[in-house]
Amino acid sequence: MNVLVTGAAGFIGSHLSEALLRNSHRVIGVDNFNDFYSPALKRQNLEEIKKTAEKAGAFFQCYSGDICDADMLESLLAEHKIDVVVHLAAMAGVRPSIQNPALYERVNGLGTVILLEACRKAGIKNFIFGSSSSVYGLNTKVPFAESDPVCLPFSPYAATKRAGELTCHVYHRLYSMNIACLRFFTVYGPRQRPDLAIRKFTDLIYRGKPIPIYGDGSFKRDFTYVDDIIDGVMKSVDWCLEKTDVPKYDIFNLGESATTTVSELIELIERTSGRKAKKEFLPLEPGDVPVTFADISKSKKILGYNPQTPISRGIRRFIEWFEKSLVPTLDKTR
Repeated sequence: MNVLVTGAAGFIGSHLSEALLRNSHRVIGVDNFNDFYSPALKRQNLEEIKKTAEKAGAFFQCYSGDICDADMLESLLAEHKIDVVVHLAAMAGVRPSIQNPALYERVNGLGTVILLEACRKAGIKNFIFGSSSSVYGLNTKVPFAESDPVCLPFSPYAATKRAGELTCHVYHRLYSMNIACLRFFTVYGPRQRPDLAIRKFTDLIYRGKPIPIYGDGSFKRDFTYVDDIIDGVMKSVDWCLEKTDVPKYDIFNLGESATTTVSELIELIERTSGRKAKKEFLPLEPGDVPVTFADISKSKKILGYNPQTPISRGIRRFIEWFEKSLVPTLDKTR
């Protein structure tokens, strides 16, 4: 099977590419290697994917390009006979989206439309869209279920992800595409972006610098280990490819279905690393929501999704990776 992965050199995209290659699929990647965080880290991810491809004896090729470039996408899809597209490329992050909403609208909104249109022209019928738990916004009912209203996003990022889900529905209805929209809940693990909480907090603890805590540390997140997310994505690909009489469209939560407060998270990192955190309490930031919590009963029933990594185990695996991969670098910069 030939799979196009957008954002292939990123955190989730690199792990997904490797999982596909291990299962003997051909992977064609696209990434623009932008400077939202260090492009060098994405290049490192790419080298890891290439090693996996070589070990698995599977085909991998990654193109450097912008998903808003229709000509590039159409040329790429004409060159490769793609069976399914997994669309993970996006401008990520709630707080940065408030600072630069137009960029988020261009990449996440327009980019998704251009990619879907390129798929339509190429006759590609299977599409996975990487959405976000952010679409639930200020929803007060927990845990969050896919059937809950999602009409109150609390950031431009959340609004672009909900718009992407709706655009996917349009292409499903108009062009008989099989589409799964996956709402990811606070993904963490090896290769995590430097700006995300677990890696950021761990880095600051090891550097002996204070951790910024917005509010009193009581906000809760449904932290989900990357391996569980990848399992869910792989199962959604299988779901899309299942033969049915009518085209399919659905939305699935992919989370651990458990919550951890920011304070509990810091304590867990402290216990696991054997180091003490310095804390700096700051005012709440616009766009932050008090809780994310996934109801995964639908994903379990339809996809067979079943996360296996509680946060205590996931943090231990993350710290092991961090100490092996990044601590030597930290030591050199002190």
